[in-house]
Amino acid sequence: MIAPARTAAWKALVDLERQRLDLDTALAQGREGLTDPRDVALLREIVTGTVRWQSRLDWQVAPLSAVRWDRLDPEVRTALRMAAYQLTALDRLPAAAIVDDAVALVRRARKSSAAGLVNAVLRRVAAGDLRGLPIVPPEGRGPDVAAALAVVTAHPEWLVARWLARRPRAEVEAWLAFDNIAVPPFLRVNPLAGATRADVLTHLAASGLVGVASPVAPLGIRIERGQVIDLPALARGACVVQDEGSQLAALVAPIRAGDRVLDVCAAPGGKALAYAAAAGPTGRVIACDVRAGRLAVLAATLARARASTVQVVGIDAAAPLPFAPRFDVVAVDAPCSGLGTLRRDPDIKWRRTPEALIDFQRRQVDLLHRAAAVVAAGGALVYTTCSTEPEENDDVVRAFLADAPDFAAVRADGEPADAAVAPFVGADGCFRTHPVDGLEGYFGAVLRRARGGRPSEPVVQ
Repeated sequence: MIAPARTAAWKALVDLERQRLDLDTALAQGREGLTDPRDVALLREIVTGTVRWQSRLDWQVAPLSAVRWDRLDPEVRTALRMAAYQLTALDRLPAAAIVDDAVALVRRARKSSAAGLVNAVLRRVAAGDLRGLPIVPPEGRGPDVAAALAVVTAHPEWLVARWLARRPRAEVEAWLAFDNIAVPPFLRVNPLAGATRADVLTHLAASGLVGVASPVAPLGIRIERGQVIDLPALARGACVVQDEGSQLAALVAPIRAGDRVLDVCAAPGGKALAYAAAAGPTGRVIACDVRAGRLAVLAATLARARASTVQVVGIDAAAPLPFAPRFDVVAVDAPCSGLGTLRRDPDIKWRRTPEALIDFQRRQVDLLHRAAAVVAAGGALVYTTCSTEPEENDDVVRAFLADAPDFAAVRADGEPADAAVAPFVGADGCFRTHPVDGLEGYFGAVLRRARGGRPSEPVVQ
């Protein structure tokens, strides 16, 4: 019988290979048939590790195959890749069981003709008979360095080359290494539910987990040991899962008590909770998204968190926003490449292309202009991404401001910004976290509308 975790992992990886699902969705579906927490942990380890090291595994294993790698069926290539990851990276699993399960998975997929190939290749992998990795030149930042680093660190060569073109090599190597470190879960304590960080830390200890207070995010907790999936504090809304960088990015919004706030791209809801806490009981937050599934997740998050001042509204992805220009703060956490969060979402690096950055930029500028239309006179438009790439960050802000003369960039750490934001604001006034500093990559800019004559109208049209 094939180990349940390996069956679930193989199915998830095939879906990823065929680009049917993203990593989070594939893992969520894979967990549905598993009841043992150890199987859930192994599923995550196999899937995330295989995706993270995909191109390096391919480099080492492909030469062992009698059939060209790109001509193998996805089901076969996936079985080889995930078994190779287990054989080379997980030292507590029996090699024979890994090989036997890979062969059985190929047979289950009705690819029996490839069973002998899979068996032969994986036996060589188990014996250490792998293609050697390229030697990275000790100096320079040229194409040969980018090509070697791309293989050794399992990143797309185009991405390594662009990072080397704009940052010192030592920083790029640290960045690449950061992306390949397994990411711990992070929680954000939810004061709307009356919770404090001390309360949640005590709860974690009582539940057998080890958590420590984030040194940068005021309400953040890093989980150092244990699984948070079934944590009671999550179920009752005392905290939510949210990365440290994302927590800091939410604090960029200059919200005062009583403000009217619009969160344009709100799902899954972490930032909306931060906005509601900042606006207080006299404020109002409208949280929007475009897809029904994401709206459902958003509504469930807000309900658990007891965010009574937040209203959920569905919007059209291309139409003008259905609101009057009466918001004190409009926050646009824009859909982006996600290239700042490769540690957490390693599948992204295999799905992005240089051309995609320009497409994202076009949509981001358009979204900013539509969001700007509902900012009140003197109000703030906040633009954030989880990207490190200039095309999606600085270039978007410049393009927007060129066509929006009534807006001007102001410092992201200006009044009333949270003090936690200040260490991450540069000379240009923009907020940035970066893997070189031990945080995933987020960007934020605050654009203030000039004070002037906008008609007084209800917020919602």
